[in-house]
Amino acid sequence: MAPNITSAPTGVLFENDTLEADIPPVETFNGVGKKPEQKPFKVKLVWRNILLFVYLHAAALYGAYLMVTAARFYTGIWATILYMCSGFGITAGAHRLWAHRSYKANFPLRLILVVFNTLAFENHVYEWARDHRVHHKYSETNADPHNAKRGFFFSHIGWLCCKKHPDVLEKGKGIDMSDLAADKLLMFQKKYYLLLMPLICFFLPTVIPVYCWGESWKNAWFVATMFRYTFTLNMTWLVNSAAHLWGQRPYDQFINPSENLGVSVGALGEGWHNYHHTFPWDYKTAELGNYRTNFTTAFIDFFAMIGWAYDLKTVPMSMIAKRVKRTGDGSHPHHHHSHEGDVWGWDDKDMKQEDKDDALVTHKRDAAAAKDK
Repeated sequence: MAPNITSAPTGVLFENDTLEADIPPVETFNGVGKKPEQKPFKVKLVWRNILLFVYLHAAALYGAYLMVTAARFYTGIWATILYMCSGFGITAGAHRLWAHRSYKANFPLRLILVVFNTLAFENHVYEWARDHRVHHKYSETNADPHNAKRGFFFSHIGWLCCKKHPDVLEKGKGIDMSDLAADKLLMFQKKYYLLLMPLICFFLPTVIPVYCWGESWKNAWFVATMFRYTFTLNMTWLVNSAAHLWGQRPYDQFINPSENLGVSVGALGEGWHNYHHTFPWDYKTAELGNYRTNFTTAFIDFFAMIGWAYDLKTVPMSMIAKRVKRTGDGSHPHHHHSHEGDVWGWDDKDMKQEDKDDALVTHKRDAAAAKDK
Protein backbone atom coordinates (compact mmCIF):
# COMPACT_ATOMS: atom_id res chain seq x y z
CA MET A 1 0.00 0.00 0.00
CA ALA A 2 2.31 2.77 1.19
CA PRO A 3 5.40 3.45 3.20
CA ASN A 4 4.91 5.09 6.56
CA ILE A 5 7.84 5.51 8.91
CA THR A 6 6.30 6.97 12.04
CA SER A 7 3.38 6.21 14.28
CA ALA A 8 2.17 9.80 14.06
CA PRO A 9 -0.81 10.52 11.76
CA THR A 10 0.36 11.46 8.28
CA GLY A 11 -2.99 12.29 6.72
CA VAL A 12 -2.63 9.41 4.29
CA LEU A 13 -2.55 6.05 5.95
CA PHE A 14 -4.50 6.10 9.17
CA GLU A 15 -8.18 6.15 9.91
CA ASN A 16 -7.85 8.90 12.51
CA ASP A 17 -6.77 11.41 9.87
CA THR A 18 -9.92 13.23 8.80
CA LEU A 19 -11.02 16.14 6.67
CA GLU A 20 -14.36 16.46 8.44
CA ALA A 21 -13.70 20.07 9.33
CA ASP A 22 -13.59 20.90 5.65
CA ILE A 23 -16.58 18.88 4.40
CA PRO A 24 -19.87 18.64 6.30
CA PRO A 25 -21.34 15.16 6.78
CA VAL A 26 -23.94 14.26 4.18
CA GLU A 27 -26.45 13.38 6.91
CA THR A 28 -26.86 16.99 8.11
CA PHE A 29 -29.87 19.01 6.97
CA ASN A 30 -30.68 22.70 7.07
CA GLY A 31 -34.17 22.22 8.50
CA VAL A 32 -36.15 22.74 5.29
CA GLY A 33 -35.80 19.27 3.84
CA LYS A 34 -32.64 19.92 1.84
CA LYS A 35 -29.09 18.93 2.44
CA PRO A 36 -26.76 21.91 2.77
CA GLU A 37 -24.49 22.62 -0.14
CA GLN A 38 -21.19 20.88 0.50
CA LYS A 39 -17.90 22.64 0.11
CA PRO A 40 -15.84 21.37 -2.83
CA PHE A 41 -13.40 18.65 -1.85
CA LYS A 42 -9.93 20.11 -1.61
CA VAL A 43 -6.92 17.88 -2.05
CA LYS A 44 -4.45 18.38 0.79
CA LEU A 45 -0.92 17.30 -0.04
CA VAL A 46 1.27 15.49 2.48
CA TRP A 47 4.71 16.84 1.73
CA ARG A 48 6.59 14.43 3.96
CA ASN A 49 5.34 11.52 1.85
CA ILE A 50 6.03 13.37 -1.40
CA LEU A 51 9.64 14.05 -0.42
CA LEU A 52 10.02 10.44 0.72
CA PHE A 53 8.80 9.15 -2.64
CA VAL A 54 11.12 11.52 -4.51
CA TYR A 55 14.08 10.14 -2.57
CA LEU A 56 12.98 6.52 -2.99
CA HIS A 57 12.69 6.78 -6.75
CA ALA A 58 15.92 8.75 -7.16
CA ALA A 59 17.73 6.18 -5.01
CA ALA A 60 16.13 3.34 -6.97
CA LEU A 61 17.33 4.77 -10.28
CA TYR A 62 20.83 5.08 -8.87
CA GLY A 63 20.53 1.54 -7.53
CA ALA A 64 19.55 0.25 -10.99
CA TYR A 65 22.63 1.95 -12.43
CA LEU A 66 24.89 0.44 -9.75
CA MET A 67 23.36 -3.00 -10.25
CA VAL A 68 24.58 -3.15 -13.86
CA THR A 69 27.86 -1.26 -13.41
CA ALA A 70 29.29 -1.88 -9.95
CA ALA A 71 27.37 -4.29 -7.74
CA ARG A 72 28.40 -7.91 -7.37
CA PHE A 73 26.34 -10.57 -9.16
CA TYR A 74 25.19 -12.04 -5.85
CA THR A 75 23.71 -8.69 -4.83
CA GLY A 76 21.43 -8.66 -7.87
CA ILE A 77 20.33 -12.22 -7.08
CA TRP A 78 19.76 -11.21 -3.46
CA ALA A 79 17.60 -8.24 -4.53
CA THR A 80 15.55 -10.51 -6.80
CA ILE A 81 14.96 -13.03 -4.01
CA LEU A 82 13.87 -10.24 -1.66
CA TYR A 83 11.49 -8.89 -4.31
CA MET A 84 9.90 -12.32 -4.71
CA CYS A 85 9.59 -12.87 -0.96
CA SER A 86 8.17 -9.43 -0.27
CA GLY A 87 5.83 -9.84 -3.23
CA PHE A 88 4.45 -13.09 -1.82
CA GLY A 89 3.99 -11.33 1.51
CA ILE A 90 1.55 -9.02 -0.27
CA THR A 91 -0.04 -11.31 -2.87
CA ALA A 92 -0.31 -14.62 -1.03
CA GLY A 93 -0.47 -13.01 2.40
CA ALA A 94 -2.13 -9.63 2.85
CA HIS A 95 -4.17 -9.99 -0.34
CA ARG A 96 -5.38 -13.52 -0.98
CA LEU A 97 -5.17 -14.96 2.54
CA TRP A 98 -6.11 -12.11 4.85
CA ALA A 99 -7.98 -9.50 2.78
CA HIS A 100 -10.09 -12.00 0.83
CA ARG A 101 -10.02 -15.15 2.99
CA SER A 102 -9.71 -17.15 -0.23
CA TYR A 103 -7.78 -19.92 1.53
CA LYS A 104 -6.54 -20.84 4.99
CA ALA A 105 -3.03 -21.41 6.29
CA ASN A 106 -1.53 -23.06 9.34
CA PHE A 107 0.68 -21.16 11.77
CA PRO A 108 4.08 -21.84 10.12
CA LEU A 109 2.85 -20.55 6.74
CA ARG A 110 1.16 -17.55 8.34
CA LEU A 111 4.40 -16.75 10.16
CA ILE A 112 6.37 -16.91 6.90
CA LEU A 113 3.85 -14.64 5.21
CA VAL A 114 3.92 -12.11 8.06
CA VAL A 115 7.72 -11.94 7.82
CA PHE A 116 7.52 -11.55 4.03
CA ASN A 117 4.80 -8.92 4.43
CA THR A 118 6.94 -6.93 6.86
CA LEU A 119 9.80 -7.13 4.36
CA ALA A 120 7.48 -5.53 1.77
CA PHE A 121 6.78 -2.50 4.02
CA GLU A 122 3.36 -1.64 2.62
CA ASN A 123 1.89 -1.26 6.11
CA HIS A 124 0.96 -4.04 8.48
CA VAL A 125 -1.55 -6.63 7.29
CA TYR A 126 -4.51 -5.28 9.26
CA GLU A 127 -4.27 -1.83 7.67
CA TRP A 128 -3.52 -3.19 4.20
CA ALA A 129 -6.45 -5.61 4.29
CA ARG A 130 -8.88 -3.02 5.63
CA ASP A 131 -8.10 -0.57 2.83
CA HIS A 132 -8.29 -3.37 0.29
CA ARG A 133 -11.69 -4.54 1.48
CA VAL A 134 -12.92 -0.96 1.20
CA HIS A 135 -11.46 -0.82 -2.30
CA HIS A 136 -13.49 -3.86 -3.38
CA LYS A 137 -16.72 -2.81 -1.69
CA TYR A 138 -16.64 0.71 -3.13
CA SER A 139 -14.44 0.36 -6.21
CA GLU A 140 -14.08 3.48 -8.39
CA THR A 141 -16.00 5.74 -6.01
CA ASN A 142 -14.75 8.42 -3.62
CA ALA A 143 -14.72 5.72 -0.94
CA ASP A 144 -12.11 3.78 -2.94
CA PRO A 145 -8.68 4.71 -1.48
CA HIS A 146 -7.11 4.64 -4.97
CA ASN A 147 -10.08 5.46 -7.17
CA ALA A 148 -8.89 4.89 -10.77
CA LYS A 149 -11.48 7.32 -12.09
CA ARG A 150 -9.23 10.06 -10.73
CA GLY A 151 -6.56 9.05 -13.26
CA PHE A 152 -3.46 6.89 -13.56
CA PHE A 153 -1.20 9.04 -11.41
CA PHE A 154 -3.66 9.25 -8.53
CA SER A 155 -4.45 5.54 -8.50
CA HIS A 156 -0.76 4.64 -8.81
CA ILE A 157 0.97 6.89 -6.28
CA GLY A 158 -0.96 10.15 -5.94
CA TRP A 159 -3.40 8.72 -3.40
CA LEU A 160 -0.45 8.32 -1.04
CA CYS A 161 0.63 11.93 -1.50
CA CYS A 162 -2.56 13.50 -0.18
CA LYS A 163 -5.04 13.08 2.62
CA LYS A 164 -7.76 10.50 2.23
CA HIS A 165 -11.17 11.49 0.94
CA PRO A 166 -13.66 11.60 3.83
CA ASP A 167 -15.72 8.84 2.18
CA VAL A 168 -12.77 6.46 2.49
CA LEU A 169 -12.64 7.08 6.23
CA GLU A 170 -16.39 6.82 6.67
CA LYS A 171 -16.86 3.61 4.69
CA GLY A 172 -13.76 2.07 6.21
CA LYS A 173 -15.42 2.18 9.62
CA GLY A 174 -18.17 -0.11 8.34
CA ILE A 175 -15.90 -2.90 7.05
CA ASP A 176 -15.89 -6.01 9.23
CA MET A 177 -12.34 -6.60 10.42
CA SER A 178 -13.15 -8.80 13.42
CA ASP A 179 -11.51 -11.85 11.82
CA LEU A 180 -8.14 -10.12 11.56
CA ALA A 181 -8.47 -8.40 14.92
CA ALA A 182 -8.80 -11.87 16.46
CA ASP A 183 -5.58 -13.11 14.82
CA LYS A 184 -2.87 -12.88 17.49
CA LEU A 185 -0.06 -13.09 14.96
CA LEU A 186 -1.40 -10.13 12.98
CA MET A 187 -1.96 -8.13 16.15
CA PHE A 188 1.65 -8.85 17.17
CA GLN A 189 2.85 -7.53 13.81
CA LYS A 190 0.64 -4.47 14.16
CA LYS A 191 1.83 -3.72 17.70
CA TYR A 192 5.55 -4.05 16.95
CA TYR A 193 5.53 -2.97 13.30
CA LEU A 194 7.69 0.10 13.82
CA LEU A 195 10.39 -2.12 15.34
CA LEU A 196 10.10 -5.12 13.02
CA MET A 197 9.78 -3.25 9.72
CA PRO A 198 13.09 -1.30 9.79
CA LEU A 199 14.96 -4.45 10.80
CA ILE A 200 13.44 -6.74 8.17
CA CYS A 201 12.93 -4.30 5.29
CA PHE A 202 16.04 -2.12 5.51
CA PHE A 203 18.69 -3.29 8.00
CA LEU A 204 19.08 -6.99 7.20
CA PRO A 205 18.83 -6.63 3.40
CA THR A 206 21.70 -4.12 3.56
CA VAL A 207 23.92 -5.83 6.13
CA ILE A 208 23.79 -9.38 4.71
CA PRO A 209 25.47 -8.57 1.33
CA VAL A 210 28.24 -6.64 3.11
CA TYR A 211 29.15 -9.40 5.55
CA CYS A 212 28.30 -12.48 3.48
CA TRP A 213 29.97 -11.72 0.14
CA GLY A 214 31.91 -8.49 0.65
CA GLU A 215 29.57 -6.06 -1.08
CA SER A 216 30.12 -2.34 -0.47
CA TRP A 217 27.73 -0.51 1.82
CA LYS A 218 26.75 1.80 -1.04
CA ASN A 219 25.86 -1.01 -3.41
CA ALA A 220 24.05 -2.97 -0.71
CA TRP A 221 21.92 0.02 0.27
CA PHE A 222 21.02 1.31 -3.18
CA VAL A 223 20.63 -2.05 -4.96
CA ALA A 224 19.39 -4.61 -2.44
CA THR A 225 17.34 -2.16 -0.40
CA MET A 226 16.32 1.00 -2.27
CA PHE A 227 15.95 -0.43 -5.77
CA ARG A 228 14.33 -3.65 -4.55
CA TYR A 229 11.88 -1.87 -2.24
CA THR A 230 10.85 0.82 -4.73
CA PHE A 231 10.46 -1.73 -7.54
CA THR A 232 8.20 -3.86 -5.33
CA LEU A 233 6.09 -0.84 -4.44
CA ASN A 234 5.54 0.06 -8.09
CA MET A 235 4.61 -3.49 -9.03
CA THR A 236 1.91 -3.39 -6.34
CA TRP A 237 0.73 0.07 -7.41
CA LEU A 238 0.35 -1.05 -11.04
CA VAL A 239 -2.45 -3.36 -9.91
CA ASN A 240 -4.31 -0.28 -8.63
CA SER A 241 -3.57 1.85 -11.69
CA ALA A 242 -2.81 0.05 -14.96
CA ALA A 243 -4.94 -3.00 -14.19
CA HIS A 244 -7.90 -0.70 -13.52
CA LEU A 245 -7.48 1.24 -16.76
CA TRP A 246 -6.16 -0.92 -19.59
CA GLY A 247 -7.05 -4.40 -20.77
CA GLN A 248 -9.97 -6.63 -21.67
CA ARG A 249 -13.00 -7.27 -19.49
CA PRO A 250 -14.16 -10.78 -20.40
CA TYR A 251 -16.01 -11.43 -17.14
CA ASP A 252 -17.67 -8.08 -16.41
CA GLN A 253 -17.64 -5.22 -18.88
CA PHE A 254 -19.40 -2.92 -16.44
CA ILE A 255 -16.42 -2.50 -14.10
CA ASN A 256 -13.04 -0.84 -14.61
CA PRO A 257 -10.69 -3.67 -13.54
CA SER A 258 -9.16 -5.39 -16.58
CA GLU A 259 -7.06 -8.37 -17.61
CA ASN A 260 -3.50 -7.02 -17.88
CA LEU A 261 -0.69 -9.43 -18.78
CA GLY A 262 2.15 -7.01 -18.04
CA VAL A 263 0.88 -6.25 -14.54
CA SER A 264 0.38 -9.94 -13.86
CA VAL A 265 4.01 -10.69 -14.71
CA GLY A 266 5.37 -7.89 -12.52
CA ALA A 267 2.95 -8.44 -9.64
CA LEU A 268 3.31 -12.24 -9.44
CA GLY A 269 -0.12 -13.03 -10.84
CA GLU A 270 -2.25 -10.10 -9.67
CA GLY A 271 -2.92 -8.57 -13.10
CA TRP A 272 -5.94 -10.71 -14.06
CA HIS A 273 -8.00 -8.06 -12.41
CA ASN A 274 -11.35 -8.27 -14.18
CA TYR A 275 -11.60 -11.88 -13.04
CA HIS A 276 -10.47 -10.97 -9.55
CA HIS A 277 -13.04 -8.23 -9.02
CA THR A 278 -15.73 -10.52 -10.40
CA PHE A 279 -14.74 -13.48 -8.20
CA PRO A 280 -12.70 -12.01 -5.32
CA TRP A 281 -12.88 -15.19 -3.23
CA ASP A 282 -10.92 -17.30 -5.77
CA TYR A 283 -7.46 -17.99 -4.34
CA LYS A 284 -5.98 -18.01 -7.87
CA THR A 285 -7.29 -14.49 -8.71
CA ALA A 286 -7.43 -15.81 -12.28
CA GLU A 287 -9.04 -18.43 -14.48
CA LEU A 288 -5.70 -19.54 -15.95
CA GLY A 289 -4.79 -23.16 -15.43
CA ASN A 290 -1.00 -22.71 -15.38
CA TYR A 291 1.63 -20.86 -13.37
CA ARG A 292 3.43 -18.96 -16.12
CA THR A 293 1.99 -15.59 -15.15
CA ASN A 294 0.71 -16.46 -11.69
CA PHE A 295 3.61 -17.38 -9.42
CA THR A 296 1.52 -16.67 -6.35
CA THR A 297 -0.87 -19.47 -7.22
CA ALA A 298 2.12 -21.81 -7.60
CA PHE A 299 3.33 -20.66 -4.16
CA ILE A 300 -0.04 -21.40 -2.55
CA ASP A 301 -0.44 -24.72 -4.38
CA PHE A 302 2.97 -25.86 -3.15
CA PHE A 303 2.02 -25.24 0.45
CA ALA A 304 -1.36 -26.88 -0.13
CA MET A 305 0.52 -29.95 -1.39
CA ILE A 306 2.44 -30.24 1.90
CA GLY A 307 -0.65 -29.46 3.98
CA TRP A 308 0.21 -25.95 5.16
CA ALA A 309 -2.46 -24.24 3.01
CA TYR A 310 -5.97 -25.65 2.90
CA ASP A 311 -9.62 -24.83 2.12
CA LEU A 312 -8.58 -23.26 -1.20
CA LYS A 313 -11.65 -21.58 -2.70
CA THR A 314 -12.08 -21.36 -6.45
CA VAL A 315 -14.78 -20.97 -9.07
CA PRO A 316 -16.16 -23.83 -11.21
CA MET A 317 -16.21 -23.44 -14.97
CA SER A 318 -20.01 -23.52 -14.97
CA MET A 319 -20.17 -20.36 -12.86
CA ILE A 320 -17.52 -18.65 -14.98
CA ALA A 321 -19.39 -19.50 -18.18
CA LYS A 322 -22.65 -18.07 -16.82
CA ARG A 323 -20.96 -14.84 -15.82
CA VAL A 324 -19.06 -14.49 -19.09
CA LYS A 325 -22.30 -14.86 -21.03
CA ARG A 326 -24.21 -12.45 -18.80
CA THR A 327 -21.77 -9.55 -18.31
CA GLY A 328 -18.59 -10.18 -20.35
CA ASP A 329 -17.34 -7.87 -23.09
CA GLY A 330 -17.12 -10.67 -25.66
CA SER A 331 -13.34 -11.14 -25.42
CA HIS A 332 -13.55 -14.43 -23.51
CA PRO A 333 -13.08 -17.46 -25.79
CA HIS A 334 -16.29 -19.03 -24.44
CA HIS A 335 -18.42 -15.88 -24.70
CA HIS A 336 -21.37 -16.23 -26.96
CA HIS A 337 -26.73 -5.77 -17.77
CA SER A 338 -26.20 -4.39 -14.73
CA HIS A 339 -23.09 -4.80 -12.51
CA GLU A 340 -23.37 -7.42 -9.76
CA GLY A 341 -23.06 -6.29 -6.16
CA ASP A 342 -19.43 -5.97 -5.08
CA VAL A 343 -17.98 -8.00 -2.24
CA TRP A 344 -14.57 -7.87 -0.57
CA GLY A 345 -14.11 -11.65 -0.56
CA TRP A 346 -15.24 -14.81 1.25
CA ASP A 347 -17.60 -14.21 4.20
CA ASP A 348 -18.69 -10.76 3.01
CA LYS A 349 -22.31 -10.47 4.16
CA ASP A 350 -23.32 -9.38 0.64
CA MET A 351 -21.85 -12.45 -1.03
CA LYS A 352 -24.62 -14.48 -2.64
CA GLN A 353 -25.28 -17.88 -1.14
CA GLU A 354 -25.47 -19.42 -4.61
CA ASP A 355 -21.93 -18.21 -5.29
CA LYS A 356 -20.76 -19.87 -2.06
CA ASP A 357 -22.64 -23.06 -2.90
CA ASP A 358 -21.12 -23.21 -6.38
CA ALA A 359 -17.57 -22.34 -5.31
CA LEU A 360 -15.00 -25.12 -5.09
CA VAL A 361 -13.00 -25.48 -1.85
CA THR A 362 -10.00 -27.77 -2.23
CA HIS A 363 -7.59 -29.25 0.33
CA LYS A 364 -10.35 -29.16 2.93
CA ARG A 365 -9.64 -29.98 6.54
CA ASP A 366 -11.96 -31.53 9.07
CA ALA A 367 -13.00 -29.49 12.12
CA ALA A 368 -10.44 -31.12 14.42
CA ALA A 369 -7.49 -30.51 12.13
CA ALA A 370 -8.60 -26.94 11.42
CA LYS A 371 -7.98 -26.02 15.04
CA ASP A 372 -4.29 -25.76 14.18
CA LYS A 373 -4.45 -22.06 13.49
